[in-house]
Amino acid sequence: MEPGSGKPGIIARGGPIPVGYYKDPEKTAKTFKTIGGERYSIPGDWCVVEKDGSLTLLGRGSVCINTAGEKVYPEEIEEVLKTHPSVEDALVVGVPDQKWGQAVTGIVTLANGAKFDEEDLRKHVRSHLAGYKTPKRILVGAAPLRAPNGKADYKSVTDFAKRELGVA
Repeated sequence: MEPGSGKPGIIARGGPIPVGYYKDPEKTAKTFKTIGGERYSIPGDWCVVEKDGSLTLLGRGSVCINTAGEKVYPEEIEEVLKTHPSVEDALVVGVPDQKWGQAVTGIVTLANGAKFDEEDLRKHVRSHLAGYKTPKRILVGAAPLRAPNGKADYKSVTDFAKRELGVA
């Protein structure tokens, strides 16, 4: 990928890398690949290579949202939501949608004493990102958004959003 092109690509790391996952040959085969005789670790993270060679992380491909033919990386929207003073934490997921394929949907945890204003949060995102990245809906999460180890719990949050929105 040409630095500065603005085109997203998948991160691959060569050099000294693990042999694989302990007793998990399937996951090992998916993550560790040999390309042109060199072995790489390819965990599934997407990025853009900037002109100076630095990487701008876009997010994990497995949680990428496809809305109206556009790829949307939830982490970008989550970071913008978390800059709003009413938001303590945020996750963004795609829920099935007849018109868009997947509808970008935000789930937030409010800061102490904050009042929920969905339209204000949507305007906040829109002031920082393209319109197609603005969540169609933003919900207040009823349970923690993250697992005890701090990792985003996209599966539970997606299930919550689908229930709340009445989506199968």
